Amino acid sequence: MRKYKIKPKNSYYYYKKKKTMFKSLTIIGVVFALIGLAFLLSGKLQSAVLDISKMTFAKSDESSSEEEPVYINGSDVKYDLFRMPQTAKGIYIPAGKANNYEEYIKLAKKTAVNTFVIDVKNDYGYLTFRSENPKLIEMGCVKEEPPITNMRQVINRLYEEDIYPIARIVVFKDSVIPKKLPDRAVLDKAGKVYANKAGDTWLNPYDKRNWDYILEVCKEAVDMGFKEIQFDYIRFHESMNADTVVLGEEMTKTEVITAFTKYMCEQLSDYGVYVSADVFGAVITSPIDSAIVGQDFKEMSKYLDYICPMVYPSHYAKGTFGIEYPHLDAYGIILKSMELAQDEIKKIPREDRKAIIRPWLQDFTMSSLKPYQPYGPKEIKQQIQGTYDAGLNEWIFWNAAGRYTEAGLDDK
Repeated sequence: MRKYKIKPKNSYYYYKKKKTMFKSLTIIGVVFALIGLAFLLSGKLQSAVLDISKMTFAKSDESSSEEEPVYINGSDVKYDLFRMPQTAKGIYIPAGKANNYEEYIKLAKKTAVNTFVIDVKNDYGYLTFRSENPKLIEMGCVKEEPPITNMRQVINRLYEEDIYPIARIVVFKDSVIPKKLPDRAVLDKAGKVYANKAGDTWLNPYDKRNWDYILEVCKEAVDMGFKEIQFDYIRFHESMNADTVVLGEEMTKTEVITAFTKYMCEQLSDYGVYVSADVFGAVITSPIDSAIVGQDFKEMSKYLDYICPMVYPSHYAKGTFGIEYPHLDAYGIILKSMELAQDEIKKIPREDRKAIIRPWLQDFTMSSLKPYQPYGPKEIKQQIQGTYDAGLNEWIFWNAAGRYTEAGLDDK
């Protein structure tokens, strides 16, 4: 039977054990005092104290060694103990930078950051760490030399520092499986694997074999210790339509993405992890954009624990929300977009509302935009304040290179 080795000071198991022991010692202490009073005049105090002391310290000695690892059988793991809520204030860490986790931990200690989003299945379709899972090895997504050399060590350090680990899993964008199993890819009208202008290929969202494959990747992330699964590229590419690719006839694009979301949330519920998904900011209020990529903001919100709109001010078109240059008004864009997002959530019947809104904000500069506006501490703080003023508590910053503005992340 497989056993899980848990560092005592980081495990809920040891925490509960230590807490129980503390309660026991407290009770024994009270009993000790009462006995002392009762026998003080009878001359029996010394022997009573001796007996109780032997019993108490013998138990204490048996369970107080924090250096010894605690072993529990895999069948005894209760995933519901693993699920703990976190008001996430995070940053994205690309797989190529994850080995520098100590530097990011230093950043977290100096700022409000308490959450790391780390690549697990990357933009190309590869797992970012070694795995012995035969199902994943067979699919070809496990590399001999992955970018993250010791993911367990990374996760252990995050647990030690009370940093919330989120696994970023790129869902349908994939360059691995379409080469190995082309029948699982989105196909063009000629029956060949479809590639967009950038050369990217995609798993077919209508093929439920792909759903189970992604689920297997999620389970690997859970076993590694991640507390939340975050789906990215949980959509169709915007170039995919009835004229360019073969689409399923039984469901629309929004229906199949919603069905996938529901399925994954149901399947992962027994593992005690939270489930989130990244969506385009435009789909919050635009039915047209929603239909193009297949993301229905309200419907997905019924199943997810968190929904994460990517509302980077630099990505909004001129004049959005009446703001001539959106990238020059970081506060206004975030405030308005998040107010509208909450308005959409409120349209869902109260009993069906589930997802918490947690926006993706930008810590990068779009140098191509005119007038030019570098993003620094001021713009970072403006986005955070816009989030708070919209009535939300959580945020995550994106920088593809993993470089962040420390002075802007102090949350003050």
